[in-house]
Amino acid sequence: MALITLRQLLDHAGEHTYGMPAFNITNLETLQAVVEAADRTNSPVLLQASSTARKYMGDAFLRHMFEAAVEQYPHLPICLHLDHGNELATCMSAMDMGFTSVMMDGSLLADAKTPSDYAYNVSETASVVEVAHARGISVEGELGVLGSLETGMGEKEDGHGFEGMLARNQLLTDPDEAAQFVAETGVDALAVACGTSHGAYKFSRRPNGDILAMDTIEAIHAKLPNTHLVMHGASTVPQYLQDLINENGGEMAQTFGVPLEEVERGIKSGVRKINIDTDIRMAMTGSMREFLSNNRSSFDTRGALKPGRERTIELCIERNERFGCAGQADKIKPLSLELMADRYAAGVMNHRAA
Repeated sequence: MALITLRQLLDHAGEHTYGMPAFNITNLETLQAVVEAADRTNSPVLLQASSTARKYMGDAFLRHMFEAAVEQYPHLPICLHLDHGNELATCMSAMDMGFTSVMMDGSLLADAKTPSDYAYNVSETASVVEVAHARGISVEGELGVLGSLETGMGEKEDGHGFEGMLARNQLLTDPDEAAQFVAETGVDALAVACGTSHGAYKFSRRPNGDILAMDTIEAIHAKLPNTHLVMHGASTVPQYLQDLINENGGEMAQTFGVPLEEVERGIKSGVRKINIDTDIRMAMTGSMREFLSNNRSSFDTRGALKPGRERTIELCIERNERFGCAGQADKIKPLSLELMADRYAAGVMNHRAA
């Protein structure tokens, strides 16, 4: 197969009512684990890289790593997605290096920490949509600011996000405003705020409706039944990984993530893309701690990284199976960017069943 756009992938997910885990890549081993899990489960692949990941790895290295994944697994449809682009220039640089999808996060200003207003978000996102669609590339937008309904605080993770107090209406995406935003920007997918947040420390207790507003997602889906919705900060922060880290010298405070059954509930209400980063980091670092603790004389970098790669493969396999994308890869026939651009230009890319 070949590279695929986010729009084509989520259209297929919508038509067949499954969700796509969007795995953030931070190094070679995390990339290898995600594509190997997809291969074992016959799943499409949605690879994400944030601006900070791009800076850490370097665009040239990242581009060739992506190319290697496509070459190694030619039978899998693979989407390359920029996570949390902060302005048009950032998104364009990702398009130029081969990303088939970009996110323009206009919920924050270009400094990636100051909440914007609605007019700014629409203007900046629409400008990215115009450029991207002309190239056949998909665009994800965001409305609402990620943060905790439990504390009222914004969150900053990996150099992105607001720090400080937010009003509850800023922490929840308004369904009417969401419908207006999609109409005014033409985005292919919409990330919504429902109480999730980046990082490990999402909730101090197992979340229920007062701190994880799945009813907000359901209300947005009712307004936008044919729009692909996105959950950011959707790692489950598994207890076994917290224990693995702490049993091997770590000091993670007890925390709770988004339960898998709540993600599955979201999938039934139009959530087609589910962002996962923290779980992978925990699997990698916990495994490294365990290896180094059990092999105190070792200086074997590969030995320290291999267990985390295997544990990440297992984690990704579980997500592929639970979200329903397992078994879907060979059902997708990738469309070229040129054909996607023609469809956008012809106005035939209205959202399909989500």
